[in-house]
Amino acid sequence: MEQILKIENLYKTFVIHNLGKCIKASHDINIQLSKGEFIGITGKSGSGKSTILKCIYRTYTTNQGSIWYKSEKFGLVNLLDIPERQMIYLRKYEIGYVSQFLSSMPRTTAREIVEHSVLEMGFSREYASQKAKEMFEHFEFAKELWDSYPNTFSGGEKLRLNIAKAMVKHPRLLLLDEPTASLDNYSKEKVRELIEQLKLEGTTMIGIFHDINFMEGLCDKKYNMQAGELI
Repeated sequence: MEQILKIENLYKTFVIHNLGKCIKASHDINIQLSKGEFIGITGKSGSGKSTILKCIYRTYTTNQGSIWYKSEKFGLVNLLDIPERQMIYLRKYEIGYVSQFLSSMPRTTAREIVEHSVLEMGFSREYASQKAKEMFEHFEFAKELWDSYPNTFSGGEKLRLNIAKAMVKHPRLLLLDEPTASLDNYSKEKVRELIEQLKLEGTTMIGIFHDINFMEGLCDKKYNMQAGELI
């Protein structure tokens, strides 16, 4: 099986300068993922789970270690030291990230947000419109929400939109940070269906969950994060 991601001896600390403190967020993290594999990570809030995903996506710099990623375009690269232009390309075309919080341009409708994700991959507007429609129908968004601004959405609606925006790209590697945090059981099943579909297509995934039941039968490996260490 083709290896897509390998994290070696990853360390990340945060320095609070005004207090003279150094907080160890994650230390000695080692993970390997093959194509189509899904790893689930659980743990208490503040244990360092999200730090791992943010280091992979390079929204956090690291103190030590390497993150080897098998890119379709660039081959095997260390995400921690590739040029910024290459990292931007990977975020756009190969690596997806689902956050608990929706970040979007002001005065941009839900439909435009999902369509933009498809358009920036180089597809036609007609194709983007069709894929956005399929996502909204899958998550059973009320028709009146399609062309509404997300700042009027509930927390669960924003999260479903965030998931749709990332998954519609069918990324090579997908990072899921609490993708079911504010969802009801029915919506969780809709997310699960998409994850299962992406797995069949070969998407590799790392997910952070508090809902252990959601992980059952879905994750190939499970880890628990305790004080910055994977158990």
